[in-house]
Amino acid sequence: MATRRQFLASGLRAGLALPAAGLLSRSLEGASREREGPSGLARRFPDLPRHFVFEYYPWYGGPPDYDHWDYLGRHPPLDIASPYMPRLGPYDVRSRDVLEQHARWITQAGVGAIALSWWGRGSWQDQRVSLIMDVMRDHGIKVTFAMEPYADNRASRYADDILYLLGKYGEKRGWDAFLILRDADGAEGPVFKGFRCILPETSTDCLGQTHAVSDYTPDAVWRRQTDTLRQTLRADFDHVTLLADSLEFRRTPASGFDGIGIYDNYIGPERYAGYAEGASRARLLFSFNVNPGYLQIEPRQVSDPCYHPRTFAPETTGLDLSRPEGRALAARQSELRVRESFEATLAVQADPALENMRRGFFLVYINSFNEWHEGHAFEPMKDAADLAPAERALGYANPAQGDYRLRALAELVHGLR
Repeated sequence: MATRRQFLASGLRAGLALPAAGLLSRSLEGASREREGPSGLARRFPDLPRHFVFEYYPWYGGPPDYDHWDYLGRHPPLDIASPYMPRLGPYDVRSRDVLEQHARWITQAGVGAIALSWWGRGSWQDQRVSLIMDVMRDHGIKVTFAMEPYADNRASRYADDILYLLGKYGEKRGWDAFLILRDADGAEGPVFKGFRCILPETSTDCLGQTHAVSDYTPDAVWRRQTDTLRQTLRADFDHVTLLADSLEFRRTPASGFDGIGIYDNYIGPERYAGYAEGASRARLLFSFNVNPGYLQIEPRQVSDPCYHPRTFAPETTGLDLSRPEGRALAARQSELRVRESFEATLAVQADPALENMRRGFFLVYINSFNEWHEGHAFEPMKDAADLAPAERALGYANPAQGDYRLRALAELVHGLR
């Protein structure tokens, strides 16, 4: 990737325009009120929208197989693997029309980047990357990757996988859509987040039985991979930022990761400050997500004696989603979580006593654009009134206004300009 710095000196700097405000729909125009963000974020980061990154899942397919919409024994197109019916129905991510609409919604929210859930070279998620990048590029949206646990031994390929992504989707495309994050001091480089990286060697179940964790990787293996990657790329970028979805403040730096990127929506915003202090003591960067909570679909058949349904988050007493007032309550609680998590993550990232501010780093993951199985999609749902009778009979929890999460996020993000 010897041409990388030459590219940074020319084309990339000419392409840092913010997403066009004119793409806002009428319902979102009121979200663009001006206010100064913490510590003048918009002044410190001229490309601020690209520091807000939607978690994006490219695994959905249409007929006849309906990939992922059939998860946990569902039977699409009416019975889908989601507690809500999306506004677009059980769509196919391979559809350019679908991707164009997604890009418009992402831009309307003021978000300038997505992190694609990536499951290894040659996977069908990998095969969809080029089209997704084509469409996102046309809307000024940058793309990075969330490294998923696609195999128990995937750690041994971590460096090679990232080099593959940079080569195929960065260098070969002329860096037209790859997210290169710019710090406050102007230093630039890619950022990758990894899931299930820092794991215990064993776990004990509810029956008291201890089992080996099949994808446990020793810290030394991760360290060799992260060191190899940085050594290989040292001439191409100012730095490469590697984040782990981990709260292990000793093992994470020992494994060579620069910081933590937390995915779990059960980690409430009231805990962000304490964890940010712990990360900073370990000289780790941190990114706590903006999220609307959690509402996971349940399997129709359960054979695991230790299985327990996961509760609605944020915790809400007396919630009955079968009733309109229960769905309205869930929407209010979900919107409150969006606002609280947004303010909490901005507060810790703007704290001059903590590591992010000291190092000029700012990055907010938004969980998620379209993880429908876990009920935390910002992608609009159908309005409750628009559900077909057959959809209503299946008990979807769609609220009165299916785009309330996206509108709340737009108000918050545009308010930083």
